[in-house]
Amino acid sequence: MKVRIGLVGKPNVGKSTFFSAATLAQVDIANYPFCTIDPNVGVAFVQARQPCPCQALRARLEGEGRLEPASADDPRQGSLCEPRTGTCVNHRRSVPVALVDVAGLVPGASEGRGRGNAFLADLANCDVLIQVVDAAGTTDEEGQFLGAGSSAEEAVERVRAEVTFLQDELDAWIGGLLAEGWNRGVRRVQAEGEKGLTSFVHERLSGLGATPTKVAQAMANFRDLAPTNQQPWDWDSAVLRTLGQSLRKQLFPIVYAANKADIAPPTVIDAFPELTMIPCMADMELALRRASGSGLIRYRPGDASFEIPASASLSEAQSKALDHMQQRLASLGGTGLAGLMDRVLFAELDHIVVYPVADETHWVDGDGRVLPDAFVVPRGLHAKALAARVHTDLGEGFIRGVDGRTKRVVGADHELSDSDVLKIHAKT
Repeated sequence: MKVRIGLVGKPNVGKSTFFSAATLAQVDIANYPFCTIDPNVGVAFVQARQPCPCQALRARLEGEGRLEPASADDPRQGSLCEPRTGTCVNHRRSVPVALVDVAGLVPGASEGRGRGNAFLADLANCDVLIQVVDAAGTTDEEGQFLGAGSSAEEAVERVRAEVTFLQDELDAWIGGLLAEGWNRGVRRVQAEGEKGLTSFVHERLSGLGATPTKVAQAMANFRDLAPTNQQPWDWDSAVLRTLGQSLRKQLFPIVYAANKADIAPPTVIDAFPELTMIPCMADMELALRRASGSGLIRYRPGDASFEIPASASLSEAQSKALDHMQQRLASLGGTGLAGLMDRVLFAELDHIVVYPVADETHWVDGDGRVLPDAFVVPRGLHAKALAARVHTDLGEGFIRGVDGRTKRVVGADHELSDSDVLKIHAKT
């Protein structure tokens, strides 16, 4: 199961451009609100933080004299693996995540404005949200274009309004879900006490990814945020909304993409030290990736520059445009998208990449392919749980695992580390 990242925000801030740049999917991109009506779902690839294990495999084979060093003209720069999805060049492995571009939200969605709860429901199965905000302050709260040239103060206030409205809509939405069944929840509390309240909240929000652990953490935060001597059956809608806020922080962590950063006042990002906000240029990333795909440039996502091959035939207009993009790219140290996706997957979600294989010596699958699979999993996952993710039969019949690097036998509760290679033994 892939990690699902929800791409959200008000209309006309560049969500669809961000989505296209990250996935190279063809979607509608236009300068008007509600360009995206139904959610677009695509696959984005994020570079693993640790080198692909094929680097260690190559070093071992070369050291044993069984493999010649990579040639200077090797297009994969020494990589040996055969990824089923993604790529690996110079031992830099890319791994897939699902990116969901949700139609533009507007204030009042939880009360039915715009497409109302249909927008919010699209987020239900997402592990984390990226809110794309207009760091340049060129649009109003409905997504209507106001024009460039906002002052720093105006831009900061407009970004603050964007951030606040999404948080408020999610808080109200979750609070509303609790309120709808609150009478039943109260009866649980009267019969079972605090345990009954936690169980009710978990059951009510299980469709949003609530787990007992997340609910317990949210309830503890709620008690600190809204200390009250009232019994749960006396809580009003305001208290339930505060509970919704605590639950939102557990269910929907948010990372902020400060889009249009190249034309934004430089003080905007610094105005939000409490948020994970990363400057980015989605339109630049999309243009660079399309130019790279056409052979006009050599560009690797995440780099702060690109090369123009000697063989490229450019018009004067293309040369000027690329020169301008080179300057903008250098000024910000990259477009920001690759760094943002890395931050979301490996820092915010705290995931790692592991490599299940069928042979612990040669690191191949049953068909002889070298390291074909790279699984993105939560840090702390155990060997048996990985087996179940590979196939339910492997999980149910798990006997033991073998660490491909050390050849050490490990048990079901062995905690996996980033870039582990694991052979799974199971009853067949």
